[in-house]
Order: sequence, then structure tokens, then C-alpha cells
Amino acid sequence: MSSNQSKRSTFKLRLLPIMLACVIALIAAGCGAKDSGTTTPAAPKTSTEAPAATETPKTDEVRKVKHSMGEAEIKGTPKNVVVLTNEATEAVLALGVKPVGAVKSGLGDTWFPHLKDQLQGVTELGEESEPNLELIASLKPDLIIANKVRHEKIYSQLQGMAPTVVSEDLAGDWKQNFTLYAEALNLKDKGAEEMKKYDDKVAEAKTKIGDKLSTKVSMVRFVPEKVRIYMNDTFSGVILKDLGFARPAAQDKDEFMEVVTKERMADMDGDIMFYFNADFTEEKLGTKQQEEWMKDPLFQQLEVAKNKKTFKVDEVIWNLSGNIISANLLVDELVKYSEQM
Repeated sequence: MSSNQSKRSTFKLRLLPIMLACVIALIAAGCGAKDSGTTTPAAPKTSTEAPAATETPKTDEVRKVKHSMGEAEIKGTPKNVVVLTNEATEAVLALGVKPVGAVKSGLGDTWFPHLKDQLQGVTELGEESEPNLELIASLKPDLIIANKVRHEKIYSQLQGMAPTVVSEDLAGDWKQNFTLYAEALNLKDKGAEEMKKYDDKVAEAKTKIGDKLSTKVSMVRFVPEKVRIYMNDTFSGVILKDLGFARPAAQDKDEFMEVVTKERMADMDGDIMFYFNADFTEEKLGTKQQEEWMKDPLFQQLEVAKNKKTFKVDEVIWNLSGNIISANLLVDELVKYSEQM
């Protein structure tokens, strides 16, 4: 072998490891590229995607709630709630809120019997018409619920203590008031849920009562020195209308009530009469008025008297407490009374 051939052979032998290394590197690079093609990360979600439906509002969110005397700015979900009407007391309890302070019943006892267990430990704030302002301030409320009929004159003072939401009326507007209070408490969904339960109860009751809904239902309240017939724009009047009961012509009006004299006693008549007595004192002057009227010969000539279709009912449930808890109880009572119609 010549010297040149020997050099070429030696050169080729030296190149061989380098060539093998390059081949191995190319193979490895190819595999790496293949692997990376199958593990490309997913593109990040865009910021336009809608948030989950279960997302809860921020606890410090400020909400604006319109009411009969303006607009209240309420931060988050109130915890220290003061209520200044008995119907508002019922409403907040139905929504699962125990107030820190509430006005008393006005019937001698601090609380109405059907609510007293739920109001244990709640501070009593005096009468609806004259709540104790110093006591309210001492409770450091973050929401005050009031009513224009009762509290228009003290609204500015209440507003100076805490955001104050004021309902318009106390007659037949209990559903509107309930909805307003639920909004103020940041519990609109709970309010809608409770109202649906009431509507479902009414639908079921209408089925049970059936054709007896044609019964003309009279409602009368005996108060000291006066007698009133109650019409459609009353708490119980709204419920009778929801159920579809007939009313006597003199009472089938979209009004609150009328005071009647004995000469108008015929306007108290119907197929059935429910009456409640305003006994605010130990003398029970409402009951005395009722007994005296029912002994009158003119009353004895009424169809409800001749057919023994007069029934005394609880004024608290039928008239005074005035919101959704009593509404449900009243529907149940009317289903029972329908058996005597």
C-alpha cells in the first residue's frame, strides 16, 4: 500500500465517529420535533368568556334601591336590620333574617303570638307610629325598613342613622312591600322563591275549594264606637281575590274600607261573614261593639245571621300582621272554612 492510500484510510477512519454522531443527533432531533407536535399547549381562554352563573356578588358592592321616598345606597348584604312595621317584621323573618330591632305588636304583648318564638332576643323599639329613635341609633343598624304612612315625618332622622328603605302603603300592598324588602336585603332570589311558594299554595287551595269560590264573602271589623266593612284593597281582601272568592256588591270595590252605621247594616251581609274585633285594651271594646250590633233586630234579619254563617277570626292573621307568613296561614284557614260554605 502506498503512503497516500494509507493517509486516506486513516482520514476515513477518523471521520467515521463524527459521521455517526451527526446521524444520531439528526435522529434525536427528528424524534424531539415529533414529540413536541403532540404536546402543544391549548390556547388560553379569552377574556370575553362569560363568568359562571353561580358567581356571587362582591360583599362590599353598593346597591341603589328605589323606594317611596327616594333612593337608598346599601352596601353588600345588611346584617343589622331594624324594622318599623309589623308587616315588615313578618317579611324579613320569612326571608330568613332576624332583625336586631322591631316595633311591638300594639296588642299588649311585645310580639304577635305566631312570631314570638322567632323574635326571642330582638330589641323592642316601641310603637309603629312612634318608634324610639335613640334606641334605634344604639343598635347601629346597616338597614332600616320603614313605611311612608307611619314614618314620613321622621325619614330624615332615620336616613341619618342608616340607609332607609320606605314602603308606600300598609293597605293591600303587602306583595309589593315584600318584594321591596327582599331587594333591600339583597335577597331578591329568596323573595321570588317565597312568593312562588305562596302562588303554588293559592293554586292548590283553589282546586280544593272548587265551586265554593262563588260564595260571597263579607269581611267586617268591629272597633270601639265604629264598624267597618273591608273591601278588596286590604290584606285579607287581596288574598280573597287571589283565591277567586266572590264578594258582596257593597264590598267588591278596589278600596280599603268604609265605616257603616246600623242603617247600612245590609252592606255587611253575604253568604258568609268573617269578622274580627279590635280589642286594644283590657276592656275589649271591639268585642263589646260586636256583641251589641249582633243583638240588634236589623242584624238578625241578615242572611248570614239567619243561616248561622258568621265566624270570628283572628285579627292578627287576617288584618294586623299583614305579610307573607300570615298570607299562607290565611289561605289554609280559608280552605278549612270552605267546608262550612
